[in-house]
Amino acid sequence: MRISTVAIDVGYGNTKSAFPLGSDIATNMFPSLAPIAATSSLTAHTGGIFRARNVVNVEVDGARYEVGPDVSLSAAHVHTGRSLSEDYVTTPNYAALLAGSLHYANAIEVDRLVLGLPVHNTQKYAAYLKDRFTGTHNFGWGDVHINSVLPLPQPLGTLITYIQQNGKKYDPENAYLVIDVGYFTTDWVVARGYTMDDTRSGGVPGGAARIYQQVASLISADRGHPTDSIERIDKAIRDAKPMVFFGQDLDVSPYLAEAMAVTHQPVKEIQARVGRTEDIRAIILTGGGAQLYAPTILAAFPHNVIHIMDAPCFANVRGFYTIGSARQVAKAV
Repeated sequence: MRISTVAIDVGYGNTKSAFPLGSDIATNMFPSLAPIAATSSLTAHTGGIFRARNVVNVEVDGARYEVGPDVSLSAAHVHTGRSLSEDYVTTPNYAALLAGSLHYANAIEVDRLVLGLPVHNTQKYAAYLKDRFTGTHNFGWGDVHINSVLPLPQPLGTLITYIQQNGKKYDPENAYLVIDVGYFTTDWVVARGYTMDDTRSGGVPGGAARIYQQVASLISADRGHPTDSIERIDKAIRDAKPMVFFGQDLDVSPYLAEAMAVTHQPVKEIQARVGRTEDIRAIILTGGGAQLYAPTILAAFPHNVIHIMDAPCFANVRGFYTIGSARQVAKAV
């Protein structure tokens, strides 16, 4: 299917996308895990008792990966499962996850592909993404044509979504601070209207994963058994349910409370870069780790109005889709 605009945010934690579905805008999300694909499946031999996993096999540089909503959480500990490197966008994992999003969007030809980048990596990798993904690709199910690629700083998508949701309440004459707490990075943008203040914007390593890793360390020390099951820790925290640990239900909340101390350093980085905030109309908090970092951010900016986005995981791609669609319309006029 030919699609005018597809927006994809291949995050370190989850891969999110937005694309047209009839007159609506559809969104999709799955874990940013891309393990080597299984060579066989037992599902077909179970007499219909078990359903097949919702994953797709993707070919990148001669290797086959599996991505999708039902990818195994244990894939984080398998070679090529999850990448947490600064050059993430150059890895086969990234390409496989992007291809998976195109598959779930049923996209065979895309006029404009909008991609998100961490603020501190945007200048470094924007040209690379344009060169890497503009053109014709075969990810294992036939040719996929991408006519143009538009890389954008991740928090910019949330700002556009916020403007859409607030309409006339948005004040373009004064500055807003958008803080995007991702899985591996925390990014922020100060913008007045549609103008970004580069001197006050930035990004640092340190997102939700830093909390999960600290929880894992605390559990290991307390229980005497090493664990690095940060995917299961993530799920237990999000679901507010115990995590199975050697056959027992383990309440992770006491470890989480202690681990919250690791949020202070990234927030101090934001304070140092942004400076005095009396000119900020509001702080917009978004990203998959928004709720985890919210208490520290609220304490750090006690005199500012702070809005936590609804469905923060999709705020960036919804805004990216709006930007991409607007550019397509302007190009056609």
